[in-house]
Amino acid sequence: MAVTEKKMRVAALALLLGLVACAPAAPEHRLRARFGEMQAAVEKGQAGDFMEGVSPDFTGESGMDRAALHNLLRARMLADSHLGVTTGPLEVVVQGDNATVAFDVVLTAGNGRLLPDQARAYRVTTAWRTEDDEWRVYHARWNGTP
Repeated sequence: MAVTEKKMRVAALALLLGLVACAPAAPEHRLRARFGEMQAAVEKGQAGDFMEGVSPDFTGESGMDRAALHNLLRARMLADSHLGVTTGPLEVVVQGDNATVAFDVVLTAGNGRLLPDQARAYRVTTAWRTEDDEWRVYHARWNGTP
């Protein structure tokens, strides 16, 4: 009898672990993954892939909309063959289907030499929401840091 009870407990534990493994990723984990994908897209020069994470009704600094952001990104990618994006720790706050992500970032640009031709640091705060079960940034504000 004790062997059967033990087998039932092991089976229940295995089932529970299986359910946990199949559960959808936590919202913050999915958001951080999306952020990483967008960062990688910039570094690979893939503006379209980056824009997949941007909401159709995006707004940014000085009235920038989604189209203006896309044009800015494409122009930078055409002007500089190597763009670098180095972020500090992400400060993520998720509240249901909305989130904010704040971070410091250093953007570098150059033509593939050992050292970048340009570098600029910014403090960025972004607002995110889930759209069609995907995290997308719908607002961003930034300012240069000394």
